[in-house]
Amino acid sequence: MSQDTSEDVTEVQRKPRGGKRARVKTGSKMLTLHYVRSQICAPKDQKATVRGLGFTRLGQKIQRPDDPSIRGMVQHVRHLVVIEKD
Repeated sequence: MSQDTSEDVTEVQRKPRGGKRARVKTGSKMLTLHYVRSQICAPKDQKATVRGLGFTRLGQKIQRPDDPSIRGMVQHVRHLVVIEKD
């Protein structure tokens, strides 16, 4: 007595890869970060940290929320990234 156990398979909708933005509360403090030194001779973990902050080019300026995780990442690569005064 075999039963037909065919299940309905639904496709999973995926988010598009481009345009990722961090969700930030309105009115929260922001840090302006400036990528000032090359990561060419840096260890792999520091290269990953720079990429994780969102930098893609040398000399780039980006804004990130002022929270402990971002501060820790900047502290890890403090010789490559500068926090600018607003």
